[in-house]
Amino acid sequence: MARKKLSNVNNKMRHLITKINPRSPISEQYRTIRTNLQFASVDSDLRSILLTSAGPSEGKSMTTANLAIVYAQQGKRVLLVDADLRKPTIHYTFRLDNLRGLSNILVGETSLRDAVESSDVENLDLISCGPIPPNPSELLGSKRMQFFIEEAKQSYDIVIFDMPPVLAVTDAQVMSNFVDGTILVVRSKQTENDAANRAMEALQSVNANVLGAVLNDRDKKDANYYYYYGS
Repeated sequence: MARKKLSNVNNKMRHLITKINPRSPISEQYRTIRTNLQFASVDSDLRSILLTSAGPSEGKSMTTANLAIVYAQQGKRVLLVDADLRKPTIHYTFRLDNLRGLSNILVGETSLRDAVESSDVENLDLISCGPIPPNPSELLGSKRMQFFIEEAKQSYDIVIFDMPPVLAVTDAQVMSNFVDGTILVVRSKQTENDAANRAMEALQSVNANVLGAVLNDRDKKDANYYYYYGS
């Protein structure tokens, strides 16, 4: 069992291409996403972003982690928060123990300062999910959550949230009005057009500031990239 868990961790670590190989074409595409986000927010202060997807297994958490890393590599002070209080992954990806995290903060058991973990990427701090609560949507929609975001923005240049799929639960919709922008991740040859449209409609129905979509895992044989960002 331990061997299986370690293998799972190693598989997730390989997704951090921006850390392992920052000069790769894929890493360059993550930097392109970062640049496009900066241009998209030229008239506003983009300090908090959440990433969601239509359904599971669409590369949302991988995209979130790599985007956080390229922001940190730019010299930004970045806080990456695992706000998927149902199926968290950040503690696997960055090898954290997950004994305390966001859920502890939201129920008043710990502070932001005590929940933050340093990563081995310069300028990047992390907050894992913590113990999985019985009422994720209520916690994410609470005044404590709003206070947490404002407090985090006082210490960091940008706060990035990994959220559950928008069609599965309402968490991303609830949180979208607390952050400055929302990004939808879709996976080539997996996400159905109808599901992507319904996910976008779900976000727009709560007046989320949808910054754009990331098309993940696109197979383009005649080019050196696999990730594309479009508004």
